[in-house]
Amino acid sequence: MASATAGIGPNDVLLVFLPDRTAPDADWITRIEGTYPGLKVRLVSQADPSTGQVRDVNSLPAEVWDGVTLLVSHWPPRTTDTKVFSYAVQTTIKPKTTLPNLRFVQVPSAGADRWIGHETFQRPGVTIATGNGTHAPQIAEWVIGTWLMARHHFLQFAAYMPTGNSWEHRFDYMGEDSTNTRIGILGYGAIGRQVAKLAAAFGMEVYAYTRSERSTPESRADPDTYCVPGTGDPDGLLPSKWFHGTETDDINKFLSQNLDLLVVATPLTASTTKLLGSDQFAVLDQSRTGNLRNGKPKPKTYVINIARGKVIDTDAILHALHNYQISGAALDVTDPEPLPADHALWKAPNVFIAPHVSWQSNHMRERLLGVLELNLERLHAGKPLVNVLHKELKY
Repeated sequence: MASATAGIGPNDVLLVFLPDRTAPDADWITRIEGTYPGLKVRLVSQADPSTGQVRDVNSLPAEVWDGVTLLVSHWPPRTTDTKVFSYAVQTTIKPKTTLPNLRFVQVPSAGADRWIGHETFQRPGVTIATGNGTHAPQIAEWVIGTWLMARHHFLQFAAYMPTGNSWEHRFDYMGEDSTNTRIGILGYGAIGRQVAKLAAAFGMEVYAYTRSERSTPESRADPDTYCVPGTGDPDGLLPSKWFHGTETDDINKFLSQNLDLLVVATPLTASTTKLLGSDQFAVLDQSRTGNLRNGKPKPKTYVINIARGKVIDTDAILHALHNYQISGAALDVTDPEPLPADHALWKAPNVFIAPHVSWQSNHMRERLLGVLELNLERLHAGKPLVNVLHKELKY
């Protein structure tokens, strides 16, 4: 995939707008400015210096944006004049930030859905890259951790600890190991590939689902995504079976494969919004074990969502949990997000909900700066960048 205009030098300003925990330090800035003579690195914290609160990218003063050609930010700046209405008669106009010389954006998150509807995304001269791959190790561990938690009933036994009577319940819950179980990974990108690597180590059979067909060894490789050394499945060797397509029937065929675990790791786009609805949970309901629950075979598939909440229809998964169409769910993301305290999903059976934390790691700074440095190096040399956001596919 083509990169932005090659070369980094005196005409470039790199604006880095990040939380302090992931922002570079003074030594990094000195090194980068030394590597690209003339480049000016402008570091601005997301924390407001006067209040300490997280501030919006559009609250930055105009001088911060002056001359910016390279940008690191989770959120896009406003590029059109915005009318702000109040109960007062007059209307205020918040001026736009045009960024006429912008040519490269590094988005720290793996998902870039905030940028897809932004006019910058469609500019021919602007390349947007994501932080895809920087979150894969920790998110994959979160996936496997919640899977093991469910299989071995950690939460149930933890609930007995305050009374100290867990011994009385030691045979109430039979643990289940993962050997010879089947995992279906919906979206086989950097995160999905690392999930597959860990799952394979547990003896799980891996099924992969991608939008486009991957019928050859070359097509199953992933040379365009940043990969933490030693992680993932860069050559696409782990899945024993691949599925693909964009139609409902294609998704349903994948879901009908007697899956023990379904991991949702697909990007959020218009076509993946509510991709899993009532019909899809009905398909999963057909995969049941021989054991009985209330006289019926037990639900089999456990669902883990680490993508975006909107990929799953909330009403549909609520119904699926209450009616035991699935064995349970671990949701790091929800729709809406954050989930209101009185939302019914909190009290659904066999569900574990986290506040969108699976991406967190003490290694985020080094990995984020690693992918940024790699892209700056390639940009300077005129080579294809990694993690480029595809303007047609929108991921």
